[in-house]
Amino acid sequence: MTTENQVRAFAGTFILASVALAHYVNPNWIFFTVFVGANLLQSSFTKFCPLEIFLRKMQKTN
Repeated sequence: MTTENQVRAFAGTFILASVALAHYVNPNWIFFTVFVGANLLQSSFTKFCPLEIFLRKMQKTN
């Protein structure tokens, strides 16, 4: 799996988890969804994604 696909999988998982948490636990979890979405949007313009940097470093150590 490419690093780009891993970032998409993480983002999708985080968004679905935060929506579930907002529904079942506390509505304030929706702000986590907003954060993930905003991070995806800014990374599409700036090409800077902290998760991608972290995943690449993890792949180099294995």
